[in-house]
This record gives sequence, C-alpha cells and structure tokens, in this order.
Amino acid sequence: MEQTKTGAPLVAFNAQLLARGASYRSAGISTYIANLLKQLAGVDAPLRYKVFLGEGELPAGVDLPVQRSRFSTARPQSRILWEQLVLPWHLKRQHVDLLHAPAFVGPLATRCPQIITVHDLSFLRYPQFFKRGNRIYLSLMTGLACRKAAAVIAVSRFTAQEVTELLGVPAERIHVIYHGVSPRFKPLPPEDVARFRVQKGLPERFILHLGTLEPRKNILTLVRAFAQLKEPDVHLVLAGGKGWLYEQIFAEVQQLGLVGRVHFPGYVPASEQTLWYNAAIMFVYISHYEGFGLPVLESLACGTPTLTSARTSLPEAAGEGAYIIPADNELMAVVEGIQRLLHDASLRASLRQRGIDHAAHFTWEKTAQETAALYRHVLSL
Repeated sequence: MEQTKTGAPLVAFNAQLLARGASYRSAGISTYIANLLKQLAGVDAPLRYKVFLGEGELPAGVDLPVQRSRFSTARPQSRILWEQLVLPWHLKRQHVDLLHAPAFVGPLATRCPQIITVHDLSFLRYPQFFKRGNRIYLSLMTGLACRKAAAVIAVSRFTAQEVTELLGVPAERIHVIYHGVSPRFKPLPPEDVARFRVQKGLPERFILHLGTLEPRKNILTLVRAFAQLKEPDVHLVLAGGKGWLYEQIFAEVQQLGLVGRVHFPGYVPASEQTLWYNAAIMFVYISHYEGFGLPVLESLACGTPTLTSARTSLPEAAGEGAYIIPADNELMAVVEGIQRLLHDASLRASLRQRGIDHAAHFTWEKTAQETAALYRHVLSL
C-alpha cells in the first residue's frame, strides 16, 4: 500500500556506496557520503530525509530514517540493478520529492527530480586506468544521468568545466560545492607522533603518499623521483589499500632496488590517518587527475609540508598552502621539489602555517549547508 504524502518535502539519499569495513572502498566517495550525512542531519532546513542503505552503517550519532535494500548491493552488478530497477519503485511508492545520487549515476526510469554529484571524469580522460566494464558503465550512464538531472554538484571548478565540456551539461545547472576536511585532521602533540612512529617501526624521516594504489595516482613517477634522491636516511611510505592495476608499482620498487626504503603499510583506517600525516616529513600527491584532491587538504590541515602538482583540480585544493610543481618535465620537478622541501627548513615552517590557514576554509558543515541550499533551490522552497 502506497504511503500518503504529508509534511515537509522528502529528500532521498542513495548511500549504497557507504562502505562497511576496512578497504580502499572506505575512502573517497564513502567519506563524502558519511560526512555529508553527518552534517545534513543538523542543517536547519524544512526537509525530511530517507537514506537508502546497503551493507554500510550510518555514521555514529546520525539519526536519519533508513531503508535497507532487501538483497546485497555489495557487488557492482547487483548495485546497478537495484539503482535502476528497484530504487525507482521506492521513489514513486514513498512519494519522494528529490533524490540525491552522490556517485555519478542515478536511476533513469523515474520522474523524481535528481541531483547528481560528480567527483571527477577520469574514466573519460584516462580510460586506460580503468577496468573495461567499469569504464563503459560510467562513460555511458554518467552522461545520461547528468543530462537528465535537475542539478549537478561538481566538487571543484575544474570538475564543473569537465562536466560541461565532456558531458554537455549546461553550466547553469552545475553547482560547485567543495568537500570539507574533518576537524580530526590537525597538528598533534610531538609525543603522540613519536609514540606512533615507534609503534609502527617508522624511520625518523619519511615522505608520505596516502591514497588508493592505482595508476591514476601517478605513484610510479613518485617512486622514480625518490630513486634519484641522495638521502639514504629518507624513506618513502606508500600508504593505502590496493585498488586496481597496482602490480607495476611493486615491480618498479623491486626493479629500482628500493625494497628496504619503500614501505607499503596497506589500507590506513580513519583513526590513524592524522598520525600518518603528522609523522611524515612531507606529503607528496601528484595524481594525474583529481576531481578535488581531498588528501592534499587533509595533509595541509595537519600542518604537514605538502608537495602537489599544477594538474587538474589540485591547485584548488592546495591554494597557497602547498608547494606546487609544474606539470611539464614532471619527474625532475618532483625530484627538485622534494629536495627543496628536505633542505629548506624555513620553507617547511612557512608551508605548515599557510596549510593550516588554507584548510580552515573547508568544512563539512559548509558542504552540507550548501548542499541543503541546493535541495531547497531545486524544490523551489
């Protein structure tokens, strides 16, 4: 029996990609969903919410109505079937006024207005970095969903330009809403950091990269740049879960004779991330392509000197808080940038303060407020 529509407008949130457990799937989009839901619950707006969940769990302290899918949506194929065939039925039956699809694609067979969040279009710019099935699905469905949507959220100005250029969505239907950075990312007491370094058996000086191990992150260039450093006491830590097509990273470390100086601690749980940033002498993030580059912002918030690239959206995330290298002649630019940060203590000190100041402008509360304002705009409230 269908429910009768009453009260404030009902906004549905498709949180099927809210991860459960420790893996690379707990990063990225799952982080976005978790933080947005956590803050939306506290935004003062004349709206009701319904969260559609799979195996994931709402963040602690979030008390929003939940409806779980009746079959597992952990596998991509089953999740797609649920989104395209089952979700439209729920939207109609429950008289949903607006659906927020936070990960590229929403159901096509529904008249319910939708807002789609696009995090990046790397599957169109760098198709060679993706598995064939995933690339084909995203390439086809993202364009259809965004052109159908009432509004599109882009996580940076760069991504907004990409959505117009590659998907043909008019600029007036695209709204830039940046990610936030959690308050847990901050400078920690030196004694806590020293204790963590001993606990993990970490060297006194190490360069950190934190992110999923996959080709788009440009980790091979970082490994090759590190091999050229004449600093035997400096190590490289490549922290993050194994994503896809990561085997060449391990092979390159082996071939360059860096096994003893390059470390792979694996997936880093959220509870440890701040400690890793604080323990590093610097953070390097030179991804080929990013829709926003949240790890850069997290590192800056921790006061960690950060080196990043002028590619894509990374300068938006970095602002004046990071050391930005040009994208051309990249290998030597990375080598020279790392060497400068290693040897210029005054530059590191300046970057620490500038990074903290810049990161303070990005909060998940602001992200949620701007998102709720877009809900109201689409609903003409």
